[in-house]
Amino acid sequence: MSYLVLARKSRPQTFDQVVGQRSVVKTLQNSLSRNRVAHAILFSGVRGVGKTTLARLMAKAINCQAAESTRPCDECISCREIATGASLDLIEIDGASNRGIQEIRELKEKLRFLPTSSPYKIIIIDEVHMLTTEAFNALLKTLEEPPEHVHFMFATTEIHKIPITILSRCQQYELKRISAVELYDHFHKLAKSEGFEIEPAALSLIVREAGGSVRDGLSLLDQMFSFGEKTIVTQDVIEVLGLVGSELLMQVTTGLLNQKYEDVLQPLDQIFDYGLDIKRFLADLMAHFRSLLLCKIEGCINLIDLPPEELIEFQKLAENYSPETLHQKLNLLMTTAEKINYSNQPRLTLETSFLSIIEADNITNVSTLLGKLDEVLQELPDQIPVSPVKSIPSTSPKIEITKAKSPGEYVPVKGVEETVLKDSPPDKNEARLSGKTVENDTVRADDIHAVAIKPHAKDVRKDWLDFIAYIKNRKVWMAQVLQRADSFKQEKEELHLTYSDPTNCTVLRQKDNQRLLTEFTLDFFQKPLKIRFIVPEVDNSPGNSKSELSPHRKRQELANDPLVIMAAEVFNGQVGDIRVGPRSRQD
Repeated sequence: MSYLVLARKSRPQTFDQVVGQRSVVKTLQNSLSRNRVAHAILFSGVRGVGKTTLARLMAKAINCQAAESTRPCDECISCREIATGASLDLIEIDGASNRGIQEIRELKEKLRFLPTSSPYKIIIIDEVHMLTTEAFNALLKTLEEPPEHVHFMFATTEIHKIPITILSRCQQYELKRISAVELYDHFHKLAKSEGFEIEPAALSLIVREAGGSVRDGLSLLDQMFSFGEKTIVTQDVIEVLGLVGSELLMQVTTGLLNQKYEDVLQPLDQIFDYGLDIKRFLADLMAHFRSLLLCKIEGCINLIDLPPEELIEFQKLAENYSPETLHQKLNLLMTTAEKINYSNQPRLTLETSFLSIIEADNITNVSTLLGKLDEVLQELPDQIPVSPVKSIPSTSPKIEITKAKSPGEYVPVKGVEETVLKDSPPDKNEARLSGKTVENDTVRADDIHAVAIKPHAKDVRKDWLDFIAYIKNRKVWMAQVLQRADSFKQEKEELHLTYSDPTNCTVLRQKDNQRLLTEFTLDFFQKPLKIRFIVPEVDNSPGNSKSELSPHRKRQELANDPLVIMAAEVFNGQVGDIRVGPRSRQD
């Protein structure tokens, strides 16, 4: 007899042998014992989680001759025939290769005949989503009202491709991925039964690669049985499957967290030398940081699907770091994974990204800096000492100025005289004490005269270019809009800005932007000016077409045409002559 692979050899023959899926198994067993089996059952889920296995077990249980509580018994004639594939009453077809309407018609013809030796005919269609629309339509009526001696069992990995009319006629069971703990126990027992010993770390690698699929894990396990000796070590699994070992991944993880460049770059050199998959390495590394982050979040430890030994190791490592640090590095790794997809030099990209992740700990967030600045300001003393000016005798006591409780609060002090320095810049006006004797040891802000503010006002016409430069340092776009103004002038308490094309100042005329421009104007010219925009009224009457526009307006539209502006930017040029006369239109 030819060799049977583990995926076929270890296929469950009773419900007790099924790995995981306890809720689905219990529901199916109860439906059998209570005689409530649906005429059409649909099993869905990812590959290798037991869809076809459960369909075959249900076929055996429905036709089993044993007591209801022990079905399927795997001992009666019907169970043995189904297990060996010799049953004439079990029709199992592949939806991918029998997907047309003709195959469904032939199937419906077979359903007309009664079963040969079993109570029911069982129809199993694997990958049922591959059927064509016509085939599904041909199956609708039969599926809704099948003969009493027929049961349908469907299996699919892509339930979203099945028409809703089919789904509504089936009892649906969604199968989950098998947990790492259940896979670990199952593979461990299976290896012992086959006469092999596997190191825990090696078995954990196989479980990780299985990804919740029993069949994928059994295929990997079968491959290791063919390669290794009776004792399979971790290095064997790494070499055969081309994986990055857990120790290497943990070394890179701790290196990124502890800012150890050697622990990060040396393993990376080994990974490239072995030709391992970089994307898979990054995915495993991100899974490590995800597990560490979940260990730090209260109530999320159950979201980590790892064997107990590895989970304890992650918990110990996570104790030394904050959730913010782990979250930051996980985000940076996700960004690195995106860069690798479009990089022509993946090694250099990965190395520089790892260096950035290590150095991220030396960068302080702006919010942290602002918080520290607030702390410093709060610690400043209420009284700030000020050295006496030269005009006061050296024997005079020092003057201390106390911060005012509120702006504008002051009381005159005897013996203090204030003067305004006319030569000072407008933002540095200050009061100086005269040479009179100061009777008080301390002068407080509440006891000082109000100093008259006499700023040096600027002229709109003469200082317009300086005003544009002032705006440019704060809002570049606003300076560009102001430069497009055809004219500007001050009329009493208003600043008139004239635009021949209203579109040039549309954004600036918005309420928030106009208020901001008013503030800039007050700060620069040191006088309150109301902004007024002078733009031409647009005549939208039917008779006012573009052909009737004034020559000045036509020139303005041509100068502001998007193609003209783009051409000027591309060739680093500027608009010269603009001709709108009749001769310019002869061509």
